[in-house]
Amino acid sequence: MSQSGLRGPRFVLLLYALLVAVAGTAGFLIATVVDDLRPPAFLFLVEFPPTQLGLAAYGALTIAIVLGVPLALVVYVSRRFDDEKVARE
Repeated sequence: MSQSGLRGPRFVLLLYALLVAVAGTAGFLIATVVDDLRPPAFLFLVEFPPTQLGLAAYGALTIAIVLGVPLALVVYVSRRFDDEKVARE
């Protein structure tokens, strides 16, 4: 695995993009199979149309926010705080 260059942050970013793509694909497929869908409200504010593209965008954006915010917080904390300082205390 070390030869492929798929380590650390690059792996996490690839996994994040893959999960967002899966959520978008799932939204698209749901709109393809299920009839009479109600429009979903993204963040309880913006209604997306219950079409294939609308549900794909809703699924991808929802997972991007749900996974992206905690991931951004982890990156922020890991860059802001030094491990050596914590280990000494």
